[in-house]
Amino acid sequence: MAVPRVTVTDRAKEVIENLKKEHGELVFHQSGGCCDGSAPMCFPKDEFMVGACDVKVGNIAGCDFFMAEDQFEYNQYTQLIIDVVEGRGSSFSLEIPLGLRFVAKPRLFTKEELEDLEPVERME
Repeated sequence: MAVPRVTVTDRAKEVIENLKKEHGELVFHQSGGCCDGSAPMCFPKDEFMVGACDVKVGNIAGCDFFMAEDQFEYNQYTQLIIDVVEGRGSSFSLEIPLGLRFVAKPRLFTKEELEDLEPVERME
């Protein structure tokens, strides 16, 4: 079984499931912009347009997870563990009104894991 490039904690999964109940299908994107722009953000799937320079790196809790291509270049050797913490971020992500924000906690892949990673999908 291929090693996932992105995973999710139980607490973050619970928040995602609650957001799905309210907003329907969701999508995650991590742009690599400054400040909160480099945090994973959650949007209604039908309100987010994936760009030609985005890479689909995986799926968490039934939601596609995209990343800006240049951000992926920095993170290609790390597994992103998506978690949620208390505190308001300054983005348009759906969890912000709940007083929460999603964060990505990187973990370096082992040499063995690097040989069996899930493939990415470039949007071109």
